[in-house]
Amino acid sequence: QVQLVESGGGSVQAGGSLRLSCAASGYTDSSNCVGWFRQAPGKEREGVAGFNTGRGSEYYADSVKGRFTISQNNAKNTVYLQMNSLKPEDSAMYYCAAQRCASWVLGPTLIDEHIYNSWGQGTQVTVSS
Repeated sequence: QVQLVESGGGSVQAGGSLRLSCAASGYTDSSNCVGWFRQAPGKEREGVAGFNTGRGSEYYADSVKGRFTISQNNAKNTVYLQMNSLKPEDSAMYYCAAQRCASWVLGPTLIDEHIYNSWGQGTQVTVSS
């Protein structure tokens, strides 16, 4: 199993930016579906952004489109979530996930938590007004 560790969370003012990192150990090209999820207190976990590296496809939840960007470093051992124009409603614990997947895994499936087996422990993001 891939081990994932998130970092980069913190407290920012509304309109600010953060870049979350997800460092993977044992990460290989076979774990080519990666995703970011978040969960706020009292709410269910929701998918934020997903990326199929085998296909080169990305998908974003409507709530973050145009503001968040998922990417991967050249060594393919770190996944990033660039978060711009942050809003108070973005406050949550953010988790990264990874899973071996086929190239046909596209669209909303990339932010479906049920396709992922490897999860990090989360990093907190707090956005104040």
